[in-house]
Amino acid sequence: MAPPCWLVDLDGVVWLGDQPIAGADRAVAALRARGARVAFFTNNSFPAHARHLDKLRRFGIEVPPEDLLSSAQAAAALVDAGERALVLGGAGVVEALEARKVEVHSAGTPDDSHHAFDAVVVGIDPGLDYRRLARAVTAVLGGARLIGTNEDATFPSPSGPLPGAGSVLAAVAYAAGVEPVVAGKPHDPAVALVVERLGAVETVVGDRPSTDGALARRLDARFALVLSGVTPAGHGALDPEPDLEAEDFAALVSRA
Repeated sequence: MAPPCWLVDLDGVVWLGDQPIAGADRAVAALRARGARVAFFTNNSFPAHARHLDKLRRFGIEVPPEDLLSSAQAAAALVDAGERALVLGGAGVVEALEARKVEVHSAGTPDDSHHAFDAVVVGIDPGLDYRRLARAVTAVLGGARLIGTNEDATFPSPSGPLPGAGSVLAAVAYAAGVEPVVAGKPHDPAVALVVERLGAVETVVGDRPSTDGALARRLDARFALVLSGVTPAGHGALDPEPDLEAEDFAALVSRA
């Protein structure tokens, strides 16, 4: 019989920016001591896979590469080998697409070839400027399908919420007049990635009901909400309502 699997978010649960959230490493160790498998799914598509693994390791959490899932991987599954993709995002998206043998071009790199793109893949992009945005919009208007790694409006940071990938995606979609396909939590590509990689999940831990909570419901798992990220203490009604709630991951595990 497979051990119970806990699927844990990163930003707002394990860390805020480059600051670890106290006790997250102990929470993972405590779950593993109980015999649970602890895997991670982040909607943050910007860093390369190894960068996320290294960061977890620096914060005292060792994770097998196959137990770290991302919206970049989910988005890449929507692009076929040999297709041409324009990326408005980071190294994580580029890496995931190249692993699928996609021809990848950056929205920040000049290109005079005038070849059409099959897809535009949009993630969080701290280097966003008008030229990069315009190139992505032009590619979609030229017939490329629009894929978003996620639609999170904000991104948790030590100084509070910052614009997330969903804000960038909304700008491209609005300018191009199209509806994007969204890959990350809680959408179909994310669900498919979790089921393929992990099988059944017992508990989803996260700080955002609209993504982590909705993913939990789609996986028939418990939703465990932490208040260390985007959802504040003293919140009102949530959709979905969490099955468990605590101020942070460590407190959550101690009560579970």
